[in-house]
Amino acid sequence: MSFEFYNSFDVSSRAYEASEEALQECKHTLNQIEQLRKFNQLRVIKAFQNAKISASDFQFSTGYGYNDSSRDSIEQIFAEIFGAEKALVRMQFSSGTHVLAVMLKAILRPHDKFLIVSGEVYDTLHATLGINQTIDHASLKDFLIEYDQVQLLPNGMIDYSRLEQILTNSKIPYKAIYIQRSRGYTLRPALTNKDIGKITRIVKNHSPTSLILVDNCYGELVEEAEPLAFGADLIAGSLIKNPGGGIAASGGYIAGRAKLIKLCAEQMHAPGVGSEIGPSLGFSRSIAQGIYMAPQVVANALKVAVHAAALFKNQGYVVEPLPQAKRGDIVQTIIFGDPHKLISFCEAVQLVSPIDSQFIPIPSAMPGYDCDIIMASGSFTQGSSIELSADAPLRPPYAVFLQGGLNFEYGRLACMIALDKIWQEA
Repeated sequence: MSFEFYNSFDVSSRAYEASEEALQECKHTLNQIEQLRKFNQLRVIKAFQNAKISASDFQFSTGYGYNDSSRDSIEQIFAEIFGAEKALVRMQFSSGTHVLAVMLKAILRPHDKFLIVSGEVYDTLHATLGINQTIDHASLKDFLIEYDQVQLLPNGMIDYSRLEQILTNSKIPYKAIYIQRSRGYTLRPALTNKDIGKITRIVKNHSPTSLILVDNCYGELVEEAEPLAFGADLIAGSLIKNPGGGIAASGGYIAGRAKLIKLCAEQMHAPGVGSEIGPSLGFSRSIAQGIYMAPQVVANALKVAVHAAALFKNQGYVVEPLPQAKRGDIVQTIIFGDPHKLISFCEAVQLVSPIDSQFIPIPSAMPGYDCDIIMASGSFTQGSSIELSADAPLRPPYAVFLQGGLNFEYGRLACMIALDKIWQEA
């Protein structure tokens, strides 16, 4: 693409040249992502063929949703793609937090204890756990379920020695081990399957009855396999992130061992009916199209992240992960150290959005967070994190969390315009 076309968006020649340099620097990494896309796309095609899904399956079920063949076929497809015995894929899940809360409440019982091994969880999950709870929330704490937490090492990595020590000395067996794959609003690296595999081996050696539960949000299809192949018992995520491909309008999934999926279905709906109910309401087609397109969309999101990492690293900013690093999710962190630069970056993402480009994101309070949040997302689906979005808590070190990108050009354009805005304000 020539500079003249980008210049029509008011991109400067300086920003364009910096972007070209970044692309050249990470050429090998971008080629690796393309190979990943091909591999995962073929896996998805095979799963669709094995499910023998047909056009007639996309029925508009209502009411109880009994005998919904499209829903059943989609769950079979997800199960194969994620390497699960069974999957629960429902548009009635409204967020990743909703999915995770259902999974935890399905598995844990009063007086159970579980262990979080990946440091601080997402801010939005605090109420589910009962962190700093002052009023009744129907949290795990309200049901006498407790947890311990393994703090991360100073470099943000899992403290495997501490994990082993806790499991060895624990007088009360942990019912579950909880792993958050992505970084949330922290600067730690996302966990790869290799990291998750190391955790599961330690757990199985010292606490073999503990169940391994993985928050897989932002990590789907980033590698050639999913955490279930590395020892996890259940994984969960949102359809308006990676596996929805930017097409699914809502929903979430839980995948893993069949016995545990049954418990999750009963927690979501009701004992005795479980996964047998839940009408698709005509959304099966978009969910199927979403997972079908997901390998391509995730690959684009990874390319956007790699380009952003190289571009801003070359301008002297701290980025995590680095451009050539092994990635466990689609999120790219850029540390600005300055609230004005952070806001300028988010404004640039909003400015080139396909939807709501005429608006300016403003930091404001948001439920579940302890400070103002700025969120840029001109997306077709509200809150979709697989479409390009940039959000950040307004607190030091003023790091932005960039994720998604239905196409690479959008992400590249946003980063170049952001760079120009930051330069202009310097």
